[in-house]
Amino acid sequence: MPKEPDAPDSTSPEDDDRLVVAVIRTGGVAGLRRRWRVVPPSPEAEVWIALIDRCPWDAPRQTEPGADRYVWSIQVRMPKEQRERELADSELQGAWRELVDAVRDADAPSPEPVDDPEPVDDP
Repeated sequence: MPKEPDAPDSTSPEDDDRLVVAVIRTGGVAGLRRRWRVVPPSPEAEVWIALIDRCPWDAPRQTEPGADRYVWSIQVRMPKEQRERELADSELQGAWRELVDAVRDADAPSPEPVDDPEPVDDP
């Protein structure tokens, strides 16, 4: 199966020693795929590693994905370790939810600056 282009292991040479976290959500009624990815700057790596370490990577699956439900794939590449976990939508809670929300927030586009409109003189 080919790797996703946004997966942590498809990195450029400058990412080799960096932390990369990718979240891919598939499923739902429309079956659409959404991807988020973050490569935090070195000063923020410790905060991200703490989020990653709180997740129960080796815990047994609690539920199987159902029809028309989301499936979440969480992939992490650190300089000396890689982790991957697939979760049903109902399993996305606690530390998992915190990590996914952090990645989604970090990958959100910055809002465009809005110029204040010129004042209009009343006639």
